Amino acid sequence: MSLPGDARDGDDRCAQLPPEAWVAALASLDGMGPARLGALLGGSDGPAAAWRAVVANRWSWQPGPLVDALGGNGAAIADGWSRAARMLDPAEWWRRHVDAGVGVAVRGSPAYPEVFVDDPDPPAIVFSVGDPDALVGPRVGIVGTRDCTRYGYDVARELGAELSAAGVSVVSGLAVGIDGAAHTGALDVEGAPPIAVVGSGLDVVYPRRHRSLWERVAERGVVLSEHPLGSPPLAWHFPARNRLIAALSDIVVVVESQPRGGSMHTVDEAQRRDIDLMAVPGPVTSPVSAGTNQLLVDGASVARDATDVLVQLGMGPGIRRAAVERRRSPSAAAQAVLDAFDWQPALIDQLALRSGAAIEDLSLALDRLERDGWIDRRGGWFERRTKPERDRPPST
Repeated sequence: MSLPGDARDGDDRCAQLPPEAWVAALASLDGMGPARLGALLGGSDGPAAAWRAVVANRWSWQPGPLVDALGGNGAAIADGWSRAARMLDPAEWWRRHVDAGVGVAVRGSPAYPEVFVDDPDPPAIVFSVGDPDALVGPRVGIVGTRDCTRYGYDVARELGAELSAAGVSVVSGLAVGIDGAAHTGALDVEGAPPIAVVGSGLDVVYPRRHRSLWERVAERGVVLSEHPLGSPPLAWHFPARNRLIAALSDIVVVVESQPRGGSMHTVDEAQRRDIDLMAVPGPVTSPVSAGTNQLLVDGASVARDATDVLVQLGMGPGIRRAAVERRRSPSAAAQAVLDAFDWQPALIDQLALRSGAAIEDLSLALDRLERDGWIDRRGGWFERRTKPERDRPPST
């Protein structure tokens, strides 16, 4: 299935919208999962062309990744996309995300997390609240069952606290049970920023009981999603979410898990990426330790405490690590401009409004920020860069 490059929707606003706006609009269409979105963008001449083709519902049904991703019901799905797209204003949709302060990064953009660049199943788009620079530094995924025991909850919370205090970011999914315990522990201390990946839009808190935890993670670290605002927590979102938890982790630690379930899907995704696995041993009579005990039998390393995990990371017990900033620090004036970026592409007049700087002063600050590697310029758009993985501190 290929996309005609000359399809038009009668309202070509490519010059007024960044690529992120078109991808965000595509991601909002019903049934547009990661595989379909990636295949759609890969078979087009760019996000705007992909959007026009979806609106026009003009396809060349040749075998390829998109036909495979759509499955046997492809024509009906394409019809549904076209109807929905004709009712959606991409400019207004983009404005909604900008006004909400949601960061948006697409593959190939300066703000796209480097950790996903070479992933075997990278997200086409990443939405974020908080600071994406939280992704720089050592990261450990802590996962497990929602139906955890008190033992599992306490172990996960202690691991989260001690790893965070040692400078290791805790990655999890903000679910009830082990996920929530790990992030609660990470927030109990003044340590590394926590990282969460969720299966809904960033304005749709799930589970609702974790609203405060969600907000605290976003304040101290970052919450990521592949789904635009308003997206509900559909069941199929969570296996996709779990692959990103694995991709973000240097090590995945399973605290309590039955032999099947979401945490074991994260284990599968970690193994697919050759990411080290660790498991917390549990009572042989406990159903929620059956999966973790089997992982140990199958060769996973034992995680008795945070020291075991730190040793596996090559850090050693009690060693704190902080991210090393290798770029030149911006001046106060340039920092004010950098703070005006949030994490979306912006035009110079938008930055002027946000920062209050005069255009001539703003232009000078942008030149310096670009020279020192803090931002990128794409046509008339400016984008803030994330700290690259190579800025991660060396092992001590």
